[in-house]
Amino acid sequence: MPSKRTELVIEKIIASCDGSVRGALEALLLVNEHLETELHELYAAVSHAGLTDERFRTVH
Repeated sequence: MPSKRTELVIEKIIASCDGSVRGALEALLLVNEHLETELHELYAAVSHAGLTDERFRTVH
C-alpha cells in the first residue's frame, strides 16, 4: 500500500499536468527515458575508465 508521501507526490505530479493522468504518465516516461540515457552514459564512462568490477555492472 502506498505511503501518504507517495500519494501526495502522485497527486502533485497529476496536478502539474493539469489533472491529466495520461499527461502525468507521459511525463514520467520521458523522465525515465532521460534517466536511462544517463545510466547508459555512466556505464560507458565506467567501462572506459576500466572499472569493470562486478559492483559497477548492476545498478538496478
